[in-house]
Amino acid sequence: MKLATKVIIVTGASRGIGQEIAKLLAENGAKVVVNHSNSEPQALATVDSIRKNGGKALAIQADVSDRAQVSRLFEQTIAAYGKVDVLVNNAGVMTSKLLKDSSQEDFNKQFDVNVKGIFNTLQEANSKLADGGSIINFSSSTVKLMFPTYALYSASKAAVEQITRVFAKEIGRNISVNAIAPGPTETALFLTGKSEETIERLTAMNAFNRLGKPIDIARIVLFLASDASKWISGQVIGANGGMV
Repeated sequence: MKLATKVIIVTGASRGIGQEIAKLLAENGAKVVVNHSNSEPQALATVDSIRKNGGKALAIQADVSDRAQVSRLFEQTIAAYGKVDVLVNNAGVMTSKLLKDSSQEDFNKQFDVNVKGIFNTLQEANSKLADGGSIINFSSSTVKLMFPTYALYSASKAAVEQITRVFAKEIGRNISVNAIAPGPTETALFLTGKSEETIERLTAMNAFNRLGKPIDIARIVLFLASDASKWISGQVIGANGGMV
């Protein structure tokens, strides 16, 4: 049980990669907070699955783009479990459009959740995360791939990477801060709206000729959340099967 005694917040954990992360961390002994913004049925189902498997979890609603809600997320976690050891900043949104076709709303939504959300949670973690803890942010391999229609999304994730590098040197208290940059992964967020041809083209771009699976990403989070990774900080880890 690599994470026994650890309390972990996973944002955006009601589905997809976040859900897989929450389940794997709980299987390895962590007490997990399944955060969601507006997916209560899925979050409760995730918690129920974890508990049926012998793990400990609870669901807490909070929109990471709202600072007051983020403060409440940390406060309720500490009230329930006494501390927060690890923060997994998985929550994110993506809109895929040519830059010329992107609206102010497209810009604001992606930067509010993907960047301001990280800003809000890191400010809370600065004083509320336990000494020796870990922070794991989520970037994207699109930062390096420069795909058309991903300008705003990639820009928001590039901001996450730079915030990660700088904050790793600011926070102190033996807290490690890293980011994971997944490549194409089999989730509803990724697959929605993509043609079979597009999926096949992306699959052929990595070294293993397949899309990533949520468990591939969750296993890296497990390592970064454990004490085995404590000498790694300020890094962005590409999790894309050699795609880039």
